Amino acid sequence: MMFRNREEAGRLLAQALTEYVGHPNLVVLGLPRGGAPVARIVADFLGAPMDVFLVRKLGVPWQPELGFGAIAETAGTDPAVRVIDQGLVRECELTQRVIEEIAAREEREIDRRSRLYRGTRSMIEVRGKEVIIVDDGLATGSTMLAAVRALRHQGAKRIVVAVPVGRPSTCDAMRREADEVVCLSSPEPFEAVGAWYEDFTQVSDREVQDALSAVPSTIGRENAQ
Repeated sequence: MMFRNREEAGRLLAQALTEYVGHPNLVVLGLPRGGAPVARIVADFLGAPMDVFLVRKLGVPWQPELGFGAIAETAGTDPAVRVIDQGLVRECELTQRVIEEIAAREEREIDRRSRLYRGTRSMIEVRGKEVIIVDDGLATGSTMLAAVRALRHQGAKRIVVAVPVGRPSTCDAMRREADEVVCLSSPEPFEAVGAWYEDFTQVSDREVQDALSAVPSTIGRENAQ
């Protein structure tokens, strides 16, 4: 399945989540930046509050695009939740000192983005809630895995991972972590997430802010029908 853009992907994903319309304790979270506009459409369709959930990849120093793990925000003063690929750490011979330096840097970036996106507002409360966490696609799944585990740590009652497209093996692995995985398309071979979008223009910080400041409405629901 090929998507025209994130807007179309969001509308189609919202349709697949119709059973959650009107659930009273539902929260929709988007992984920024790419997941934020998709999550906005889903949240409007479901009539649920929306926020972002901040997760950062931990990249190998000499090859930053290669992630050996991820780190996710937590509420209050709780330490950030980490997911580490110990096999890759051994293969790359990363020392604990290097891991801590990279994790500390990315944790500072999470704090910076939280202030940028939310201002002085705290992260939305997830304890005891049904949480649908949205991204524009799943490749390795390391950031989504960190998000799911962090949300468990924060007391989310039920976690649904929702994406338009994902690598089949990653979606299968995610089903062992989340309560439900909704993935519209799992092509094989997978390539990259962007290969399944005609327009995969990078989402800006401003667009994330716009998604968060949008007034909740039924616009998404009307567009998805």
